[in-house]
Amino acid sequence: MKSILIVGGTGFVGYHLAKKCINKNWLVSSISTKKPKKLRKLKGVKYIICDITNFKNIKKKLKKKKYDYVVNLGGYVDHKNKVKTYNSHYIGVKNLFNFFKTKDVRKFIQVGSSNEYGAVNSPQVESSICKPKTIYGKAKFLASQFLLNQYNKVAFPVIIIRFYQLYGPYQDNNRFIPQLINSSLRKTFFLTSSGKQLRDFLYIDDGVNAILKSLKNKEINGNIINIGTGKPIQLIKVMHLVKRKTNYFNPIFGKVKLRKDENKIIYPKIDLAKKLLKWKFRISLEQGLDKTIKFYKRLA
Repeated sequence: MKSILIVGGTGFVGYHLAKKCINKNWLVSSISTKKPKKLRKLKGVKYIICDITNFKNIKKKLKKKKYDYVVNLGGYVDHKNKVKTYNSHYIGVKNLFNFFKTKDVRKFIQVGSSNEYGAVNSPQVESSICKPKTIYGKAKFLASQFLLNQYNKVAFPVIIIRFYQLYGPYQDNNRFIPQLINSSLRKTFFLTSSGKQLRDFLYIDDGVNAILKSLKNKEINGNIINIGTGKPIQLIKVMHLVKRKTNYFNPIFGKVKLRKDENKIIYPKIDLAKKLLKWKFRISLEQGLDKTIKFYKRLA
């Protein structure tokens, strides 16, 4: 029976990955700094409270445990706290490597971010010279560089996955799509920018499928792989899609200002994902929104 450790297994992506692995009859463990929310608690997952920024804490909590796979989805969510963001997304990764470098894991997947590219024009390509602007992007980029160096030095079996905008059921209400859907279902004002930015939205099941394909593939260690649809859409068009599906949308445009470091167009080139993983997205934005709206309707 295969075993997997999901760092950040109590979060949105971690929940969906853990659920899929449970369905495969894998032994699933999660480490995070907090217990899972009631809505995202899964039967069959071993939840371990652990701070990855503290190496001694990792050694204590994971002592004598063995895993085939490690997927790192961990990191501080509130990026306004620069110290915690840097420590959790970079120092935490170094600690995880130092613990697992002698543990014979088959695969270590570092879930990076499109924020690592920073000022790079879209479509963003894995071979680009990254120009991260935010502390989050910089910490993620440093983590990627560190792990790839360890692959080159000691053949550490790492893959870097850079997701774009993931969405779907069980996502917290601190992202664009759940905020938009909940605003429409509750018939409240939706404060927004002009909505002219282009973004790439990927349904969570397709993202999890990419992770699972990466775990199985022995030939792709040492690679960075973009995971998205490669088909950007203006936010205003997403708003109108949700309006059509919920029969309500009351926007106040111009209330949310673009950050100075924010690119107006962000989407990936996904040729490597197709070539190396034989992966492609299967769920269209329309289908994904239908599934997501259905979920939030149940909670309303």
